This record gives sequence, C-alpha cells and structure tokens, in this order.
Amino acid sequence: MTVFTQLLKDFAAAVEVGDGSALAALFTEDGVYDDIFYGEFHGRDAIRGMVENIFWRDARDFLWEFRNPLANEEIGYATWLFSYTGTTKHNNGKRCGFEGVGVFHLRDGLIARYEDRCNAVAPLRDMGVPFEVIDRMAGKWHSAFLTRAGIDRHMKRPA
Repeated sequence: MTVFTQLLKDFAAAVEVGDGSALAALFTEDGVYDDIFYGEFHGRDAIRGMVENIFWRDARDFLWEFRNPLANEEIGYATWLFSYTGTTKHNNGKRCGFEGVGVFHLRDGLIARYEDRCNAVAPLRDMGVPFEVIDRMAGKWHSAFLTRAGIDRHMKRPA
C-alpha cells in the first residue's frame, strides 16, 4: 500500500465516522478543504468543524470509497463514490450518492489543499433540492471556475 493510498483510507474513514480531528490531522496546519457544496474551509480547526458540525448535521451513514489513486509527492488524484442518508429538509431520510474526483495538493506527506470535482446537479435534483437552490449553487460553481488560473484563454472565442 502506498502512502497516498493509506491517506485516502484514513480520509474516508474519518468522514464516515464523523471524526473531524482525524481528518484535520491529515492536512497541513494551513490546509484547505474545498467542498463542492459548502465552500472552502481553511486550517485544521475549520476542517474539524466542517466534518463535525456541518457534514454530520446535514447527513448520516456516510460511505466514501476512493478508487484509481495516482499521485506523486506534490499532487494526487482519485476517483470516488460517496453516499449518505440526508437529514436536511430537502432530503430527510433519503439515500444520496455521488461520483467524482478528488484532487489532493500534497506537501510533506500531508494534504495542503483538497478539491472535489463532480457533477452534483443530477443527484441534487434527485434529492428534491428546489431548482432555485440548484441554480444558486451552479452559479457559485461557475464563478469559481472563472477564477481558475489560465481560464481567460479558454473563455475567449477563437478568431
């Protein structure tokens, strides 16, 4: 088992049991968790709180399975399957599932930045989230996309 594969196992296990301290310990002191739904959490205390006070407020029965890991000392990628039972007004008691890719920016064997990449619109609709909420979220995601380094070149029409 590689160091990155173990990191993935520890990451998933921490979220599945709601152990925010265990997840935060996988990050650098200044680490950032960029969650597709809730935004960025900076530092270990914020990451711990995200798991314990947000993830486990809005859901239970988490399962997180990382697949196809690939990494070097600076960056790692892994596809994932993620599911939970919702506890919010839009999906209370409903089982929700997503697939995506995790991007892990690594430093000294720890996560300096984690980013979710997934198509969340279809699962959100399946959960019963109202279209206006999905539209707000999609707008937020698109705004973040437009801030990525080098995006200007892609957003210009070819001559």
